[in-house]
Amino acid sequence: MANETKEENHSITQAVSQRYAKAVTNGEQLCCPTGYNYEDLGQFVPEPVLKVSYGCGTPVGLSTVQPGEVVLDVGSGGGIDCFEASRKVGPHGRVIGIDMTDEMLALARTHAPTVAGNLGYSGPNVEFRKGFADAMPVEDDEVDLIISNCVINLAPDKWKVFQEMFRVLRPGGRFTISDIVADQPIPNYLKYDKAKWGDCLSGALTIKDYWGGLRDAGFKGLHQVNSIPWRVIDGIQFLSVTLTGYKLASISTTPSSSFATLTGPFSQVVDELGTTFTRGNPQQIDERTVALLALAPYHERFIIAEQPVALGVHDPRMLAVFPEEATCIWEGQFAVLTGPFLEVCDDDHHTYQCGEPAEICSKTNKVLQTTFYQPYFSIINRSRESMDSEPVICGPSTGCC
Repeated sequence: MANETKEENHSITQAVSQRYAKAVTNGEQLCCPTGYNYEDLGQFVPEPVLKVSYGCGTPVGLSTVQPGEVVLDVGSGGGIDCFEASRKVGPHGRVIGIDMTDEMLALARTHAPTVAGNLGYSGPNVEFRKGFADAMPVEDDEVDLIISNCVINLAPDKWKVFQEMFRVLRPGGRFTISDIVADQPIPNYLKYDKAKWGDCLSGALTIKDYWGGLRDAGFKGLHQVNSIPWRVIDGIQFLSVTLTGYKLASISTTPSSSFATLTGPFSQVVDELGTTFTRGNPQQIDERTVALLALAPYHERFIIAEQPVALGVHDPRMLAVFPEEATCIWEGQFAVLTGPFLEVCDDDHHTYQCGEPAEICSKTNKVLQTTFYQPYFSIINRSRESMDSEPVICGPSTGCC
């Protein structure tokens, strides 16, 4: 059985590689929504590279790059994201691109000296290596940032890819990747359609499985940066998402002298270490939790102090968003919690599990679209036609609230 799986994976990898190799010469536009600023990139990136730029982010993760860092691009293709990373890290930084397609590697390597010259560097600070996402030719703890642009969904063994990402990142490092995910599991008739693999469809994981695989590999602070509806096929919603996660520098469970108080907007949350926090109630945390709550997706939602800080109902630091007092309508909307929390509760008795679509009414949708809630959710609409639902009063009998 293991040999059969290995052969199937190899067959899929070959089919994808051959399709991308052909795209170098025929100019086929492959799979994913993009929005590169070609006018800006064209100032230093040659035209042949711009013509074979595929992905679902623009370019992902590079807004956080610091000069001198080491950046790894998984599935570097013609090199467009690597060349933008080269500009960001400066002449003293390094960029590594890995790709499995010889034609793409040849294109990127050919134009690397030109890019370096256009940037005013004495030589290229980008190296392109042949390799696979599930067996990266990169040393342990070598890079500060991993980027990847609509590539991981093309890998048959994504769990191995996530493990490789964790291995090559330095403690304290992070990734920002764009990819295609689905709101429900992909059926076998799509999984075994090799053409659909190249379209970024057959290999798509659900949000729950994608986030779960990254957490199983060791990443924390997983959160959505952006989410865009892409396609609907046979009732399956495909989304283009950009997400970030971190490799914690500290894994110590030693008790600390710090206390954490959840400010909201959630009434209760469960973090990625399994700790439950209730809004306004301080609790002592260990060193690992201190490191976790210092990450970008957490720190705005907590007060960390050396003394316990309790928040009363009228404390201006308390955040709560209540639904309007009105009837609601079922419009086909579903909310998907996209992290960083494993579970959250709102002020209208709803509980959301990370990655699991939950049907919501119009009132709840308005709450989740507010400034405080919106960064934590993707909203999808599963209705296939315009809805003409009767207004209902929220209550247990209506399945709402």
